[in-house]
Amino acid sequence: MLRTRLHCRHHGKKLHHRDHGRHRGRKLGVLCALRDLRDEVALLASRHSPLATCCEIALLFALIFSLTCCGPPRLDRIVVGSKNFTEQAVLGEIIAQHIETRTGLAVERRFYLAGTYICQQAILAGRIDVYPEYTGTALTAILKQPASSDAAQVYDQVRTAYARRFALIVTPPLGFNNTFALVMRGDEARRDNVKTISQAAAYTPQWRPGFGYEFMERPDGYQGLVKTYGLKFGAEPRIMDLGLLYKALTSHQVDLVAGNSTDGLISALGLTVLDDDRHYFPPYQAVPILRSQTARRHPEVLKALEDLAGTIPAQDMQRMNYAVDGQHRDARDVAAEFLKSHGL
Repeated sequence: MLRTRLHCRHHGKKLHHRDHGRHRGRKLGVLCALRDLRDEVALLASRHSPLATCCEIALLFALIFSLTCCGPPRLDRIVVGSKNFTEQAVLGEIIAQHIETRTGLAVERRFYLAGTYICQQAILAGRIDVYPEYTGTALTAILKQPASSDAAQVYDQVRTAYARRFALIVTPPLGFNNTFALVMRGDEARRDNVKTISQAAAYTPQWRPGFGYEFMERPDGYQGLVKTYGLKFGAEPRIMDLGLLYKALTSHQVDLVAGNSTDGLISALGLTVLDDDRHYFPPYQAVPILRSQTARRHPEVLKALEDLAGTIPAQDMQRMNYAVDGQHRDARDVAAEFLKSHGL
């Protein structure tokens, strides 16, 4: 039997019985959100998905996290979250540092919170106030709506639905579109003159692909991709952490991976991004998501996020990603340099 003990995150003391009522409401909100996550895991298990065990582990981690992080009300502290890959950490730092500078508020960082679903549940439960998301992901993975290639339409649809259904504010886009990218080794792409996903279909029977956990299950991921392009692989996809994709590709453990178009290692490793010639992937504009409750309490935070609109072109994002992944620099320093260079 799993036993948990309640501790105050900020004071390191066990909570006395008289403190339990003060935190019970917040704990129940988190547990309700985790119930939704549990249902997602049950759905995976009912499909006999190989991801069920991984998701169960993630659920257990989230449960432990929720029970051990029940600190006092944080009226003057903003919590910034992020998903579990480099670009998200960099964007999280940019958001956190700009809020600190612009508002003078204390900012707590809770980065690498697994994937989309964990971040969504965390912000709904009030564990974080803001995190960077992508419009195409919000449309298909969260809202369960069909993909669209119209970037403005996708943004408006997501903004309206998030406000109505979740009381979340989708702030203006940061300035770049980080679409999924099918990536292969550059020397082989040049040798076989493979430039598009359609051209790659002739070679996939000889290949083993590598994909992240989320890509295998999300509606704009693996299943729709193979159907749209008629891809038939010679081996089952190897499922791995996003941070291992390019290492597996360059070491010939896999032959094709689904990365992100702004990944800094793509050009550094001489890899080739295949053109999505049938326009399967929707636009993925990077947008900060903010709790409406936080915006009402601290309107200056919303203004700070609006300052960042349109300030990060794709080439800048790719350069920052490479600074962390390729040059092994700290995301905090990379974000600080970016903000300083843009006068923010």
